[in-house]
Amino acid sequence: MGSQSHHNQEDAQETAGSTMWFRSYLHGGTSSLISTLTTVITFPLYKTVFRQQLHSTLVREAVAQLHKEGLVKLYRGVVPPLLMRSLNGTLLFGLQDTFLQQLLKWQTSPVPSAALAGLGAGVVEAVFFTPFERVQNVLQNSKNDSSLPTLRSILRKLASRPLASGYYTAFLPILVRNALGSSLYFGLKDPMSDTLRACGCSPVASSFVSGVLNSMVISLPLYPLSVLVANMQAQVDGGVRGVKGSWQQLWAARQRRLVLLYRGGSLVIFRSCITWGITTAIYDQLKRHSR
Repeated sequence: MGSQSHHNQEDAQETAGSTMWFRSYLHGGTSSLISTLTTVITFPLYKTVFRQQLHSTLVREAVAQLHKEGLVKLYRGVVPPLLMRSLNGTLLFGLQDTFLQQLLKWQTSPVPSAALAGLGAGVVEAVFFTPFERVQNVLQNSKNDSSLPTLRSILRKLASRPLASGYYTAFLPILVRNALGSSLYFGLKDPMSDTLRACGCSPVASSFVSGVLNSMVISLPLYPLSVLVANMQAQVDGGVRGVKGSWQQLWAARQRRLVLLYRGGSLVIFRSCITWGITTAIYDQLKRHSR
């Protein structure tokens, strides 16, 4: 009788755990889907930043390039980030929570476990989303418009190449960026939010500000990796250098000046802060209501 009761308790715990993990995937996907509105609105801003990352131009020069290309091409390349944004939250929040529940069976402190689970989620994110980022960067580079005019032509071209120079170009810097970024985000998110709530902020405000501050802390040191990725992935032909060679070429092109490497950084960091502030606030609110 006691054994049967024990088994029933274990089954109930497993069912509750499975439901909680499913909700994490659902809440992550929902929050990211809602925040895709900011992706659509700010895509011209993102594309301006991309041109700055690629050509080290001033804002007015990048805007002039986009104006010259016309309104029709302004949103060329918006599909991959929309898909990425919708799927990203589903995987990132869901996997992090799945890994966290497993880690908490072995560790007692939730903060290091949350950061470690975030690291694992970031690794899976890099594996899954590198091809999306590759296609997006090829689409946004105007030099590819004539040779690769459609999404289908780009997909066919990348598929014909080895993975390292095709869909998975710049995988290593993306892996480092995403793994570190996710680890920091999940390690800092709840402590920041709890501190803000202790200071009198409402739950929604504390989650939003936590997402904004978290994004700023992550984006500032990791921004050069995004610049490196953009430069490595924008070209399809012309020879793909390794990470070291690409970095040396980029550093020389920026005249070995950090300020030029961060050109466009303020815009992309601002956009990231708003997006992650909204995503964090929605996710935390959904999570609170599901308890």
